[in-house]
Amino acid sequence: MTLQRLVLWRHGETEFNVTGRIQGHLDSELTEVGLEQAKRAAPVVAEFGPEVVVSSDLRRARATAAAFAEVSGHEVRLDKRLRETHVGEWQGLSGAEVEDGWPGWMGTWRAQPTWAPPGGESRVEVAERAREVVRELDESCGGTALVCAHGGLITALTASLLEWPTEMWPSLGGVGNCRWAVLSRNAVGRQGWRLLTYNGGLPE
Repeated sequence: MTLQRLVLWRHGETEFNVTGRIQGHLDSELTEVGLEQAKRAAPVVAEFGPEVVVSSDLRRARATAAAFAEVSGHEVRLDKRLRETHVGEWQGLSGAEVEDGWPGWMGTWRAQPTWAPPGGESRVEVAERAREVVRELDESCGGTALVCAHGGLITALTASLLEWPTEMWPSLGGVGNCRWAVLSRNAVGRQGWRLLTYNGGLPE
């Protein structure tokens, strides 16, 4: 059994997103806007027809996945390996506060996926733990799987599955709240992945 399509769906808006603070593993909740985003997007995401749904165990992802479960009737499995990047000492800080305390380091983090913030993990490490989940889905799902997770993880996992060299990862850009990436198996050999959609979603 081999997974044929993977839909990576980012959670809705949180207060941290609104105020420009870095969440990491902090367990923030969706705003009212974020909840509405999830409810609006859920029927569209359901059209992908996933057989399996897995979500990060952090509340912002769980609440987004719950909106999907409400319209689809799917059971959602939680997996802490799908959490956002742990950013160590930067968690809860704004970009300006990070720049003030660690001048230039934010730029280094964004440009070098192998580099980790103080006390945190690199994007490469994030991608590897998320790929463990994908490998397990390969053994249990022969169609489409939906993963509800976080922007940094989705970007890292997408680049990793496409087997891009790490110096190319930053060119992929981010994923907006309640938007998604879709990957499918290459026709030849059914092993590699190709990117069908990135940062797809409903009109603002």
